[in-house]
Formats: sequence, C-alpha cells, structure tokens
Amino acid sequence: MINYDLTKIRAFCFDVDGVLSGNIVLLSDDSQPQRTANIKDGYALHHAARLGYPMAIITGGKSPAVRQRYEGLGLSDIYDGVSLKLSVFQQWLQKHGLQPEEVIYMGDDVPDYEVMRHCGCPCCPADAAPEIRTLSTYVSHYAGGKGCVRDVVEQVLRAQGRWMDNAEAFGW
Repeated sequence: MINYDLTKIRAFCFDVDGVLSGNIVLLSDDSQPQRTANIKDGYALHHAARLGYPMAIITGGKSPAVRQRYEGLGLSDIYDGVSLKLSVFQQWLQKHGLQPEEVIYMGDDVPDYEVMRHCGCPCCPADAAPEIRTLSTYVSHYAGGKGCVRDVVEQVLRAQGRWMDNAEAFGW
C-alpha cells in the first residue's frame, strides 16, 4: 500500500522506458527501440483518463509508436525527447492548475530524480535504480512494464472510491 493520503491525488505522470515499458528493448534495423506495453497498465491509464484525471508522460525517448499508443488510451500530455524533465513537469502542473502534492510521478532511473523530488508522491517499479528506490514513497511489487502503473493507478482510484464505481469501469 502506498503510504500517502491518496485522496489528495488529482493527477498522474509517468516515464516510459523502465516504467510503462520494461528495461529491455529490442533494436530494429533502423535503430529504433521496440518497446513493450502492458495491457493492464493500459486499462488503468485509460480508465483514469476517462474519469478526468490529468495524465502525462515525460520521456527522453522519441517514438511515434509510444505517442500513438498512449494518445489512443486518452493521454493528451505526452512530452517526448525531453532531456531535462523538471521544467516540463512544472509547466504541466501549471497547465492543469495542479500542486505538486496532488501528483504521483513514477520513474525508474536517474533522469527522473529531480521530478520525483518535486512531486507529492514519488513512486517507482520494483526494478528501479537504487537512488530512485530510496527517494520513493512507494516501491511497487511489480517491475517496469509488468504492471507497476496499474498498481499505483488502481490504488489511487480505490482509495477515492472510483475504481469500479460506475458502468464506465467495465468497458473500453
């Protein structure tokens, strides 16, 4: 269980590689990383987006497939090719009128460190870098790309009585 007042959470923000996708990527002939996506993570993201939670991705990678996947799930704030994430995170907060304590950010490695220091509830997958695990309020029992996103989103929605509270929960 996340040791944080989850009723305060109004928004979610995620890294891609090592969080939404596993730590191993296949390289294609054109040198583009081929990422995986967890279907249960996708359902949780889609459900939260339909409920009106602001959802963001901030990633250093740049992939049309990643953008297409997560836009298709209802995420409109996808920031890719970002080398320094904190300023983008702060702009996203401002865009949605959010306070840092109202946001869960899930990252897995050193590029996520500064954002995680500034969000309300930093979380990470089970296989995150040691520096990130130490900084996190919650370390999921699931590895990156293996359900860690579903874990945190579901905990928040359950705490707020919104996980299976209406007919929308049962469809795509």
